[in-house]
Amino acid sequence: MTRIETPRTTPIRAWLLWTTSFLALPLGGFAGTMITGRIDNPLSAVTGGAIAGLIIGAGQALASSRRLRPQTWIPVTFLGMSAGLALGAAAVGYRTSLPDLALMGILNGLILGLAQALALPRDLGRRRWIWAATMPALWGLGWTVTTLAKIAVDQQFIVFGASGAVLVTAITGLILNRLLPVPPSNKPTIALSTAKVHS
Repeated sequence: MTRIETPRTTPIRAWLLWTTSFLALPLGGFAGTMITGRIDNPLSAVTGGAIAGLIIGAGQALASSRRLRPQTWIPVTFLGMSAGLALGAAAVGYRTSLPDLALMGILNGLILGLAQALALPRDLGRRRWIWAATMPALWGLGWTVTTLAKIAVDQQFIVFGASGAVLVTAITGLILNRLLPVPPSNKPTIALSTAKVHS
């Protein structure tokens, strides 16, 4: 009897897959900017944030190894990004200095983190608020990294660029693995029976 185990998702594979969802951030920001232009007023912030949130939420749900429910994760990310960007951008007067963008990111992450925490499984209990607590710092970090990378942030983008997105997504992947460990594979082990042939 020979047993062949089918490939399963490991924590490392899940983290690597999640990290690829960083692409959703610049893609979502680009899509929103194509429609709203610069984020320099409440309407552009609400609309641009919503468009980016829709794409970010879809990308994250797709890359979550079935740990996040798309029907809840996408809508809360849509709403959280829209409200969060509107609050953050207005609070700093739509300015783009490093301190202003870091504060905008913190406020954006605060609203987005709270919204997404509500979409995490209820059986996590209070642990799901770890997600909400870390998102403000991470979004502030994302804008800081992008600004220090000499990206033209004075163009009033919706979300930080790929340099910040890679770092933030990699860290959130570690947090997600901690909160929602990869479930065991449901794929059965394939058993092959071998028999000796006697002449």
